[in-house]
Amino acid sequence: MKYTYLGRSGLKVSKLCLGTMNFGVDTSEKEAFRIMDAAVDAGVNFFDTANVYGGIGSRGKTEEIIGRWFAQGGGRREKVVLATKVFGDMENPDDGPNAARGLSAYKIRRHLEASLQRLQTDHIELYQMHHVDRNVAWDELWEAFLVHVYQGKIGYVGASNFAGRDLVKAQYEAKNRHFLGLVSEQHKYSLLCRLPELEVLPAAEEYGIGVIAWSPLDGGLLGGNALNPAAGSRSSRNQERAEKRRSQLEAFSRLCKELGESEANVALAWTLVNPAMTAPIIGPRTLEQFESTLRVVDIELNADVLKQLDEIFPGPGGSAPQAYAW
Repeated sequence: MKYTYLGRSGLKVSKLCLGTMNFGVDTSEKEAFRIMDAAVDAGVNFFDTANVYGGIGSRGKTEEIIGRWFAQGGGRREKVVLATKVFGDMENPDDGPNAARGLSAYKIRRHLEASLQRLQTDHIELYQMHHVDRNVAWDELWEAFLVHVYQGKIGYVGASNFAGRDLVKAQYEAKNRHFLGLVSEQHKYSLLCRLPELEVLPAAEEYGIGVIAWSPLDGGLLGGNALNPAAGSRSSRNQERAEKRRSQLEAFSRLCKELGESEANVALAWTLVNPAMTAPIIGPRTLEQFESTLRVVDIELNADVLKQLDEIFPGPGGSAPQAYAW
């Protein structure tokens, strides 16, 4: 495994981040344990989850599975850089009118304590805002996070689904408090979703915010089976979208075949080319899927291959404003 710093922090994480959204939904607890054991054995030390994972009616279930895996001991907790999130509705009637999606000092405190209990740990390395909430002032947000950093319950603060302007505002307000601010931004980014190249990725790079790519396979569309999915598979749910992209996906498959690599691994390796990128999130449903992604960090895409990928999946043309103005 290869490692890199998480943004401008001194924390080193693996260049593949284990996503756990499937745990307890499409992946049984037993299989989730196998995947997490294999991840640690392979040197993947970066695990991402969220308090809402588990699905409607079962929110928190994924964190509980991870907590029971930690509880087995054997150094499992100590070997993991753990990331979870706050923002969503946890379906807890005690939250009352504050149950709705959003951020507040009240919600951050309550939901952090609940996550710690489910995860069976006393600290979280990376606590992420799952979405921006522009109804809450940074005076409130940074004060809330600072309390928990000083208490040792969280190590670093991250964001997810922030616009470029939100990243800049967050860092400006953090600097006024002599605080490190955001160390990461988790953002949707893939060969089929390159809009972040306009504003978010340049802003993150400039401000030392490590980007973590979610949905780097665009919901399985770049996984290689989208045009010929097995009945009932996740790819079959994307059949209509895949047909609209048929010419692109077929060209992509031909290129990957020439490279001798799977479509999924090429798509993942491509995200790591961007200098702002810390790691793509891999979301395996099975141990075999996890093991097949491990060679991603060793795949090198040369200039000619990158040019061909740009031709198949055109981006916005660079960063703003040069992408659309003189």
